[in-house]
Amino acid sequence: MKSRAPSPPTLVETVTQAIAERIASRQLAPGARLPSVRSFAESMGVSKSTVVEAYDRLGAEGAIVARRGSGFYVAGKTRPLCLKTVGPELDRAVDPLWITRQSMQSGPDLLKPGSGWLPTAWMPGDAIRRGLRHLAREGTRSLVCYDQPLGLAPLRAQIARRMEEKGIVADADQILLLDSATQAVDLLCRFLLAPGDTVVVDDPCYFNYHALLRAHRVTVVGVPFTPTGPDLTALETLLSAHRPRFYLTNSALHNPTGATLAPAIVHRVLRLAEAHDTLIIEDDIFGDLEPEPAPRLAGFDGLQRVIQVGSFSKTLSASVRCGFLAVRPDWIEPLVDLKLAMSLGNGHLAALLMHRLITDGTYRRHLSEVREKLARDRGLAARRLEAAGLTLWTEPRGGLFLWAALPEGLDSGDVARRALGQGVVLAPGAAFSTSGAGTRFLRFNVAHCAEPRIFSVLDAAMQGGPA
Repeated sequence: MKSRAPSPPTLVETVTQAIAERIASRQLAPGARLPSVRSFAESMGVSKSTVVEAYDRLGAEGAIVARRGSGFYVAGKTRPLCLKTVGPELDRAVDPLWITRQSMQSGPDLLKPGSGWLPTAWMPGDAIRRGLRHLAREGTRSLVCYDQPLGLAPLRAQIARRMEEKGIVADADQILLLDSATQAVDLLCRFLLAPGDTVVVDDPCYFNYHALLRAHRVTVVGVPFTPTGPDLTALETLLSAHRPRFYLTNSALHNPTGATLAPAIVHRVLRLAEAHDTLIIEDDIFGDLEPEPAPRLAGFDGLQRVIQVGSFSKTLSASVRCGFLAVRPDWIEPLVDLKLAMSLGNGHLAALLMHRLITDGTYRRHLSEVREKLARDRGLAARRLEAAGLTLWTEPRGGLFLWAALPEGLDSGDVARRALGQGVVLAPGAAFSTSGAGTRFLRFNVAHCAEPRIFSVLDAAMQGGPA
């Protein structure tokens, strides 16, 4: 699907930016009087009303102040110049949030093979715009009101139907809408955990699990992850020794490795969880990117011991926040109460939009296109990584990620920092691992690996210097 070219800046935006740059570069010092509206309009070749609106915008931002009868002046003291705000944080330690910060706060010119989302050009922007226009015509209530406590019923019914395609039988009233999968996991942590409890995660696992669980003041232990799932012997030992409250995992298109649990492993994990009275939270956020659905823990368990969470952030829009969890019926009411206490509800407009995109066929067509693109780019990225001297840990059956090992003696954190200095955001394995076992690994998002410069920068970073 073709993306729409970015709109050129308006005259007001151009004038506003010109003044802001003069202030930032100290051409206009604190307390300096700005040119009159008339003279600035003449110098910029715009109308006086354009300059007035630009001055108003800067005033609203606190950059300038108006003095009655005197004009406009640069406000107060200028903040100290900080180069850290205009470039990537090269000196920040590689902690669980390193990748998120570099990927989200850095400018659009950076190449981001370490990011965890699809390229903007791959997303159904035109369909989202059509959906928003449609909702804007439906009436004011859709635009301003809270959602129902459980969330929009028609969307919950659609999610239940889609879960059934993956072998999970759930009533719509067992599904609770939230604003993201992360919020769903956070809600479950608040519901299930007390400070000092233990939680098992995969090693490696999604780095944000570490940060989120740490915020809940619990002990996090990692179970070694293999190309077919968790190491069962190690998992049994951990469950017996720590009696964890739950095990948090991806059973399909695992983040960061891309692996999918084998059916036999699914059975054994459930048997171990039952034997040790351990719950399982199954994060299925990437599940819709599978070519064919693999067995799910929630499907074999029937949502008795397993809770499943998901969202549309990775597949439709990270801006339109919409996630969900599916859980046993007797836990729904207390979870709804906790959700309302935390947030008063989920985004009603987001839920309406997601429902429309699912029911009008947009989501089905979009997923089909994305899976084809990922299959193409996965093969290309794999060949380029192997040519660069990296070794693939496994060959995923779908999804975004390849987990690749650097040659012996190289640290992925050092390589990532050197690459960042050359405008490439990589995802070092240390951020994903509780044990340090990932220090030689990098996670690559195949959808962001088309630019050849990524691999020239990677090669130079592996050699210890700039590209």
